[in-house]
Amino acid sequence: MNAPAPETVRAAVLEEIGADAPYARSRPLQVRELGLAPPGPGELLVRVRAAGLCHSDLSVVNGDRPRPVPMVLGHEAAGEVVACGSGADDRFAPGDHVVLYFVAPCGGCARCLEGRPALCVRGAAANNAGDLVGGGRRWSGSGGERPAHHLGVSAFSEYTVVSAASAVRVDSDLPFEVAALFGCAVLTGVGSALKAAEVRPGERVAVFGLGGVGLSALLGANVAGAAQVVGVDPIEAKRDLAGRLGATDRLPGGPDAVDAVHELTGGGADKVVDTTGDAGVLAQAYLAARPGGTTVTVGLPHPDRHVSIPAVTLAAQERTLRGSYLGSGVPARDIPAYISLYRRGMLPVTELLSGRLRLDEVNEGFDRLASGAAVRQVVEL
Repeated sequence: MNAPAPETVRAAVLEEIGADAPYARSRPLQVRELGLAPPGPGELLVRVRAAGLCHSDLSVVNGDRPRPVPMVLGHEAAGEVVACGSGADDRFAPGDHVVLYFVAPCGGCARCLEGRPALCVRGAAANNAGDLVGGGRRWSGSGGERPAHHLGVSAFSEYTVVSAASAVRVDSDLPFEVAALFGCAVLTGVGSALKAAEVRPGERVAVFGLGGVGLSALLGANVAGAAQVVGVDPIEAKRDLAGRLGATDRLPGGPDAVDAVHELTGGGADKVVDTTGDAGVLAQAYLAARPGGTTVTVGLPHPDRHVSIPAVTLAAQERTLRGSYLGSGVPARDIPAYISLYRRGMLPVTELLSGRLRLDEVNEGFDRLASGAAVRQVVEL
């Protein structure tokens, strides 16, 4: 039986984009009491239990990823279903544990029909507008404002309303703080290696950027049977963690990174994954691949940034440069599959957890994320 929706909930609201760091001082996110409408058709009311801090959130805070504000931030989460709207009660029930992911596919557009739900036309339009895919917003402020949803999830809140199409039911014995990681870091990173780069047994792989997504890409490359995995990151602690997770070689990056990868791999990596969101690093990642190799990027630079590569190498060296969003797969299928790999000890994603926060500590958490002092912090609600 559905429980009644709470009249108000505590949520971390991004009030402005581009605030000066440190965020502990400027406090771009304010914890406020908001109204939350009950779930509509095809929607769920979810009690959020854990929400990860991701660079995709940080890119909204710092202005690299412009979004409408005010906005209830957060897009990587796990929680418990409290109530189901009409049309969602045939798939979910109150008490179900769910992982939330950040594109709600409509199931009927051309991209969905070709098996690419991450590129759903309606889902992308809703995310850009700060709406739910069912139309409009469910948040309300005391002054009459209607805060935006972040990527259809808005996880930095005690409760949230989401489309049932962006939820996956998981076993109740999976800890919430672990389950949350599968909604973005693991889904995106492992998918970039397995689905987008299609790493094969015996291949040489390089991963640029060793945050939560990059380390997940490293884990995915290991699952695929890569013979060599080179982790590239300027932060020593992240390189050390990459070594514990199976990186065979580690590099600090910088201007000599391309030559160093070529030397270590004997002429360039077969597959390269870039997770940095930096156009200059993406150009390095492209050149770090061997002729005939593939470079995959999952980073989200500012829309004004452009990448410069030697155009002739695309044809003359038969290189491939491609993007990957939401792991280039089908989340409703892939999240349970990756959880199964975790349970079998093949994806030790608990190693990514570097801290737990209260909701009112989220600004300090983004300072640690921006400095590289944390890999994946989780807000526990």
